[in-house]
Amino acid sequence: MAQGFVNSKIHPGKVVVFIKPTCPYCRKTQELLSQLPFKQGLLEFVDITTSDDTDEIQNYLEELTGARTVPRVFIGKECIGGCNDLVTLQQNGELLNRLKQIGALQ
Repeated sequence: MAQGFVNSKIHPGKVVVFIKPTCPYCRKTQELLSQLPFKQGLLEFVDITTSDDTDEIQNYLEELTGARTVPRVFIGKECIGGCNDLVTLQQNGELLNRLKQIGALQ
């Protein structure tokens, strides 16, 4: 269930972030990404607490990415890590380039 759920959300031309709404790092990630000019439908925040399988989802994220913490940020099919990794990409100018490469920005 968890593997199918996670895999169904990740797409090559989309940014997907697995979050928990109470997590301050998730909120910071949402704020940062929400300021960017994404094309309609190409930025998705997936609240894993709405599922009864939260632990299984996090276990699968760990298997897939090496960490079970949230947020888990996927740019296309690649997990770039969490909030701090996203901030680093933004600060060194790589974030916009990556988003343009997958065609996610207006």
